[in-house]
Amino acid sequence: MNTAPLVNRLGYLFEDGSLLETALRHSSFVNENSNMGLQDNERLEFLGDAILNSIVSRLLMDHYPHLSEGELSRLRSNLVNKARLARIARKLDLGAFLVLGKGELQTMGRRKESILADAFEALVAAIYLDGGFDRAFDIIGGLFIPLLAPDMPEKHFDYKTRLQEQVQAIRQTSPEYTVIGETGPDHDKTFEVEVTVTGIRTRGTGSSKKAAEQEAAKRALCLLDGPENKEKHH
Repeated sequence: MNTAPLVNRLGYLFEDGSLLETALRHSSFVNENSNMGLQDNERLEFLGDAILNSIVSRLLMDHYPHLSEGELSRLRSNLVNKARLARIARKLDLGAFLVLGKGELQTMGRRKESILADAFEALVAAIYLDGGFDRAFDIIGGLFIPLLAPDMPEKHFDYKTRLQEQVQAIRQTSPEYTVIGETGPDHDKTFEVEVTVTGIRTRGTGSSKKAAEQEAAKRALCLLDGPENKEKHH
């Protein structure tokens, strides 16, 4: 198989081409051709998962120095889940280069989210083993940097969930949200929501009730995470 198009998209030329071949070889092919003594990509997938987490962790720490450990962990989970990795694999057209067994080929295995995500992790490991961590960081990090917009934490971080978890960790209670105002026409409403929790009362506004609740929860967290509460609540 000609993997030159994939190599060009990655911007990385393997010194040991067998690593790339293994990364692209699915277990279904190996199982159907057991007499060939080939290795599938599952061991590389295992290693690639760890390397990918390290790369994304470093990127998040560099891009968002103000975020807590918990917030960084949540963002990393959003970036390295199967759906996200499969989307990146599709941008590389990774499916076109996978070596699959007949069964997977017949069931559109090249398009399956799990197969694409696993193959991408295997590819990460192959680059790491071939060129080292710094080279893997440059190549794979380059695929993730476009996703790290300044407002990414606000878009992906669930402040309501964190507030719920933080409050329940210190006492058996839950935040109470109340819509206290709606303004504007039906097609362009602005909602104002108030949240009450542990003696704290904050408000948030947004174009939907959900957005207003998130803003109110975020402000409540800021109060909970103040200097006098920071050690107690983290």
